[in-house]
Amino acid sequence: MMSSRWLLISLLTFVPAYAGAAEITVDLRSRVEAFKGTAEWHEVHLQKTLPTEATAIIICDMWDKHWCSGATGRVNGLVGKMEPFLDVARKQGIQIIHAPSETMAFYRDAPQRKRMLALPKIELPVPLALADPPLPIDDKGGGCDTPDKFYSAWTREHPGLHIDASDVISDSGTEIYSFLRQRGILNLLVMGVHTNMCVLNRTFAIKKMTALGFRCILVRDLTDAMYNPQDAPHVSHDAGTQLVIEYIEKFWCPTTTSVDLLRGFRH
Repeated sequence: MMSSRWLLISLLTFVPAYAGAAEITVDLRSRVEAFKGTAEWHEVHLQKTLPTEATAIIICDMWDKHWCSGATGRVNGLVGKMEPFLDVARKQGIQIIHAPSETMAFYRDAPQRKRMLALPKIELPVPLALADPPLPIDDKGGGCDTPDKFYSAWTREHPGLHIDASDVISDSGTEIYSFLRQRGILNLLVMGVHTNMCVLNRTFAIKKMTALGFRCILVRDLTDAMYNPQDAPHVSHDAGTQLVIEYIEKFWCPTTTSVDLLRGFRH
């Protein structure tokens, strides 16, 4: 069986290098509790057609450096996979939003940042009242799996991620909400780190944007959790990440993969 890495390379090779289809059909994965209260969840698959002009990618907190060296190493690995995918998505006409929280000072003179600051702000609506069950992993200790202590390590987004002239930069939920509304964007492909923290909880991320009426989709192979296997439920780091992904599929939004999206771009 072809590995996911080589399948991704193959798909990147054959995706046309121009803004093509006006819509893409995405394979989505979700989970349902068919009989409520039984805690018996079933994986389900569906397809959704997304107009490219009504779809954006939000890159969450892919910083240049993290206080946890284990996290920094995993982000470095994600960048190598994320950057070529973003290049293809951009050429298909999908808007890219870079959201490296707490680093806006670095981008104060960037036109992609100034464009967001110049936007008229739209007042946020009353968010939907959605259930927010507890996470399946214990991250109260910070989730670092290497012997590091917290400090503000980040200064910018990872330099391995190209910021194109057509992209925008913001870490503000109000700014991003206003931008999405003014552009008529409804569908958000969310990627970055960390799945159990910022990807869920930032003002521009899955919980808030879902409550504001946007249709979020987590790109599950372009994310990572902040989880230490020494904490409950005492599984491997990768297994902890998968538990958080399943939690999101149960309670917040469906997921897809970059490989599935690239297939959609091809067709």
